[in-house]
Amino acid sequence: MTTPLSLDGPMRAPASGGPARQAIVFLHGYGADGNDLIGLAPYFAESMPDAAFYSPHAPEPFELAPVGRQWFTLQGYDPDLMRRDPDRMADVFETMYEGAKKSAAPLSVYFNRILDELSLTHDALALIGFSQGTMMAMHLGLRRSPAVGAIVGYSGALVGEQYLAKEGKARPPILLVHGDADEVVPVRALHELQRVLDAQDIAYTAHVVPGHGHGIEQTGATLGRSFLHQHLIGG
Repeated sequence: MTTPLSLDGPMRAPASGGPARQAIVFLHGYGADGNDLIGLAPYFAESMPDAAFYSPHAPEPFELAPVGRQWFTLQGYDPDLMRRDPDRMADVFETMYEGAKKSAAPLSVYFNRILDELSLTHDALALIGFSQGTMMAMHLGLRRSPAVGAIVGYSGALVGEQYLAKEGKARPPILLVHGDADEVVPVRALHELQRVLDAQDIAYTAHVVPGHGHGIEQTGATLGRSFLHQHLIGG
């Protein structure tokens, strides 16, 4: 059984060689692990040389293969049904919410440990999620108080939207990037997420990448880097 202190994964020290002034955590997608996104650190470090980068492995073994990790099960998830009639997936979404809530506990401890080790405040921490990692970033980032400094979510969604009004505690700056040809998490998920954020009067910036599928491409990476520089450093 995973304990709250068990999350680990690759990290990159600040490119400047000095003490960290910001901490950026990558949250990988379903079936990947922390090694999947840490390769983006040098690109983001170009504009944030004093940032330390972390990329934890999700707490659960991947349910579909002997390698990889997951934040929670996606059994029953059907992207085609998500496009046509998401209401028919209510039970699946509820299971995903319970899984996200379970993984949020060790992940929150992981964040606190980073901030303690680096002697940083909560607003110096940013989350970058991809796919299921975006679901975790949004789930925890909107419930964590004090708020993190920023959230960047690629190709993701929101789980447990019906609980956000009661559980939401934070309103960090949010950037959402999604391809309109995403075959895994349809762009409809972005529109549903926007609807929920609008209803809660939570500010965000959203960008749809024409013709792009499920992944992080150059436009999205550039937007994410500029967004984090703006909200973590200023200017």
